Amino acid sequence: MSDFDYDLFVIGGGSGGVRAARVAAGETGAKVGLAEMDRYGGTCVIRGCVPKKLMVFASEYAGMPAEARAYGWDIGDGVFDWAAFRGKLNTELDRLEGVYRKLLSGSGVDSFDARARLKDAHTVELSTGEVKTAKHILIASGGRPVRPDMPNAELGMVSDDLFHMERLPKSILIVGGGYIACEFACILHGLGVEVTQYYRGAQILRGFDDEARGLIADAMKERGIDLHTGTNIVEMHRSHDPREEGLEAAPVEDKQYGGDHHAGPSDGAIRVKATNGNIREFDAVLFATGRAPNTADMGLEEAGVTLGRGGAIEVDDYSQTKVPSVYAIGDVTNRVNLTPVAIREGMAFVETVFRGNPTPVDHALIPSAVFTQPEMGTIGLSEEAAAEQEEIEVYCTSFRPMQTAFADKSDRVLMKLIVSKASRRVLGCHIVAPGAGEMIQLAGIAIKMGATKEDFDRTVAVHPTMSEEMVTMRNPIRTA
Repeated sequence: MSDFDYDLFVIGGGSGGVRAARVAAGETGAKVGLAEMDRYGGTCVIRGCVPKKLMVFASEYAGMPAEARAYGWDIGDGVFDWAAFRGKLNTELDRLEGVYRKLLSGSGVDSFDARARLKDAHTVELSTGEVKTAKHILIASGGRPVRPDMPNAELGMVSDDLFHMERLPKSILIVGGGYIACEFACILHGLGVEVTQYYRGAQILRGFDDEARGLIADAMKERGIDLHTGTNIVEMHRSHDPREEGLEAAPVEDKQYGGDHHAGPSDGAIRVKATNGNIREFDAVLFATGRAPNTADMGLEEAGVTLGRGGAIEVDDYSQTKVPSVYAIGDVTNRVNLTPVAIREGMAFVETVFRGNPTPVDHALIPSAVFTQPEMGTIGLSEEAAAEQEEIEVYCTSFRPMQTAFADKSDRVLMKLIVSKASRRVLGCHIVAPGAGEMIQLAGIAIKMGATKEDFDRTVAVHPTMSEEMVTMRNPIRTA
């Protein structure tokens, strides 16, 4: 008979936590409990990847009528109905949350709809007043978007709020230049919102390949997004106080982070002064300026868990903290903040702890996609990072794809390979094109296996496709 209530207690019902809980319970026979204080599915399913990608799909229809007419179709422009889309979106998210709950119950996991915090190395205290003990505790509490520290920052939304909007704003200022900022700039523009974007850096999408992010920035501007780099907010305030007219949007309880957030743009324009001297008014402001791990008020440091920069839980290669019984996976560790990575980390944790097979997490060569318009798919090193590491050859082509060129659109795509001169291995692959996320998943298999440029060259092209360029680039355009 165990001295503990559970073999494993998981804090967090997102993708990583749920995977670890149900595999440990369903496949190894462990007795598992899990606590989630908000909705099951976490950031990805409820307020991230899934609803965002559905919004991407919705926004892409904006340009289809014009393109269809270029192909001979007699079709008129449509009108986007946010209310209808939002209703269907919420129904889908409810369905997915139900799937997550069913997966847990079907695996024999005890679920608790409560906030959990550590009482000690083997004890979890729930907001319901219950106390549970466990041989192992896994923290998978994820991350949250943060507002900048400036006066009136509460007037702006964060990414979570976008999915609760009662209506679309007519105009929006997006502050930030990372993938979340750029994706939502493209989404909202496609849905008919007048989008302005401020980013304090010299170019958007810092950390990605320079050539790829430059093409995306140009495409965003050409589509009508008013993008300003080297620009930030100096101050912001209401043009008038809507409360005087009884127009303030009703705050919505924010169970996850404490405090309130607003369900969409509040009535009354927001006046913003920028570092470039411009003073403009917007219906809404979105801060996409960073995320932070959910570690506040969880009793972690008191229990001996070490927190690093920004409050991230420090772990070793096996996701173990300084407290031997406590592990952490996913965004709360701020290693690689991607849903499939959190799932892999959860699986490696189960393999290590419950199957007795120590399995380090592999964070090398992870393919990823940025769902801007056009999309970017990437794996491995950028040209800049690779050139700092060793001598390289760069194979690259940019062109107008057949589909949009026929419709007389100026859209361009990019196909790029970074190759080691010494080993001939492909060190990085960067694609900017419609469907780039789908392409990079398949290219990622070859690159993870250690494919060389000659392996790519030996592959027969599929014609006519955009991606055939990946296997037909024979000569480097430059070396570094």
